[in-house]
Amino acid sequence: MDKASSGWINGFIGMLIFSGSLPATRVAVVEFDPVFLTVARAAIAGILAAALLAAFRQKRPDRGDLASLAVVALGVVVGFPLLTALALERITSAQSIVFIGLLPLATATFGVLRGGERPRPAFWVFSGLGSALVAGYALVQGRGGSVAGDMLMLAAIIVCGLGYAEGGRLSRKLGGWQVISWALVLSMPVMVPASLYGMPSSWAGIGHAAWLGLAYVSLFSMLIGFVFWYRGLSQGGIAAVGQLQLLQPFFGLTLAATLLGEAVGWPMVAVTVAVVLCVAGAKRFAS
Repeated sequence: MDKASSGWINGFIGMLIFSGSLPATRVAVVEFDPVFLTVARAAIAGILAAALLAAFRQKRPDRGDLASLAVVALGVVVGFPLLTALALERITSAQSIVFIGLLPLATATFGVLRGGERPRPAFWVFSGLGSALVAGYALVQGRGGSVAGDMLMLAAIIVCGLGYAEGGRLSRKLGGWQVISWALVLSMPVMVPASLYGMPSSWAGIGHAAWLGLAYVSLFSMLIGFVFWYRGLSQGGIAAVGQLQLLQPFFGLTLAATLLGEAVGWPMVAVTVAVVLCVAGAKRFAS
């Protein structure tokens, strides 16, 4: 298997894992404070990441890599989780899909600015069309919301796109799982004390669903997903593999239909097929 194909497979696995992030966050913020949820998930993932780095005796990053790791930490360890948690207090996870449709464009843009990639003009046509299809479908399906929630999600997409691109670029040097692990470790001096300080006064009223949501975003969304995602971005290209995010909302909806019995109509199937074609087109013209 060539490097590019491996990148797309790793990116696809990462995207699948991330598909459950917003629903899990939505469940968790019903009973957990969003700030506590943000610092707790980072602290838990950070402890696991530190153990992995020690177990595999990974070399410490060079001093010149620390600024990039700080960007990754601020983007995907702090910024995106906090902003989405605050937004999901105001809007539903379905409404947040509108903004996830913009994430591939944000990632590709920062891939050009930070990663030095130069996709062909046709790439931007397919990327923009795919984003418009996802956002348009989600807007129709999830009408309503709040201006504050929308602004928080828009900010989350911007910082996440930057964190994805910076992490993908740095993964070419350090490796995918090492980048997210070092970013988590870098954030631990703040996140661990903050999580201890912000703990609920009582755990008695917190249900199983909220605990499962916290476990998912801590283990899968914050660590395991990035192992595959950053490896995919570094192997297959930030702008190209980033287009897989266009499929993320539809896998989330499919999961809801399978596990929760929610109906999936023909519009979703039609838009999904169109988005797959856009992803294929973007892949062809990514370099």
